[in-house]
Amino acid sequence: MQTRICRLHGQNDIRIETQPVAVPAAGEVLVAIGAGGICGSDLHYYQDGGFGPIRVKEPIILGHEASGTVIEIGEGVTNVAVGDRIAINPSRPCNDCAYCREGLFQHCLDMRFNGSALRFPHEQGLFRDLIVVEAGQCLPVSAEVSFAEAACAEPLAVCLHARRRAGDLCSKRVLVTGAGPIGVLCAALAAEAGAAEVVVTDLQDVPLQAASAMGATRVINVGRDGAEMEAYAADKGHFDVAFECSAAAPAIRSAITTLRPQGLLIQVGVSGDVPVPLNMLVGKEITFRGTHRFHEEFAEAVAMISSRGIDLTPMISQSYPMEEARAAFDVAGDRSRSVKVHLTFAADT
Repeated sequence: MQTRICRLHGQNDIRIETQPVAVPAAGEVLVAIGAGGICGSDLHYYQDGGFGPIRVKEPIILGHEASGTVIEIGEGVTNVAVGDRIAINPSRPCNDCAYCREGLFQHCLDMRFNGSALRFPHEQGLFRDLIVVEAGQCLPVSAEVSFAEAACAEPLAVCLHARRRAGDLCSKRVLVTGAGPIGVLCAALAAEAGAAEVVVTDLQDVPLQAASAMGATRVINVGRDGAEMEAYAADKGHFDVAFECSAAAPAIRSAITTLRPQGLLIQVGVSGDVPVPLNMLVGKEITFRGTHRFHEEFAEAVAMISSRGIDLTPMISQSYPMEEARAAFDVAGDRSRSVKVHLTFAADT
């Protein structure tokens, strides 16, 4: 049996190819992929050949946000059945290293993560019609949920972990800088947690419209209306918590400037080295806290999607069949036109 795959061979060089598919062994599942979300890391691999120190060194099948249908199960599999619609958890910690033993699975020293160029040989991804995965990676979703919604479980899990790092947001004044998929999900989760105010900033109107539809109380295009942020900087700042989702130096500065003394900055966006206004960070006693991936939050994300605890549809912009992957990546890279773009596969029929 053969499957089509979406493989990156080099910068701006995506090819649709075929390769054999194995029969699922004990503890494994064969999945027909329905939808796969194009993530910022996929875009960095496609546009730039990587990001920061992580570089694509060999052809890699992209994709780590995916959902589909179970079509065959191996011996001993009991958590899913043939016909189940599932979301695939791309994260596979070793469960044995020092950090896994401490419960810090997202910091596993031998992490395997689908579609990641961090390891070499690279961990191949989920953008393909058929794939065999470990049964434990598969979490059933409601039959009422679309494949595109289910494929958002991974970015939602990232944001649930970020929210956990922020603590209680009830009645807090929250700023979100950057309205990409992670930013709009952080805004939605802040609103769901009872934040009194959720202000989202970005340079493009299309993602800001999605943020408004997903719970933001105010959106500001800082490219056009940046002066509106000045009021939030008065009297040493306004916001209790900021989720910085852009990794852009001006946005980091804006977040620190508008946080009140002893406010909390959750750094969600990643990039290379960027300047940080250290004196202001120290002078206002700002807590600068990183957040990285997820673990138990993936199951929480699937449950939230299945129950429609938050509405993901405003962030789902366009879907393209896999054979139009280049067009899909080009649109996904144009933030004036999209928030979350999906590829569709064999199961999406």
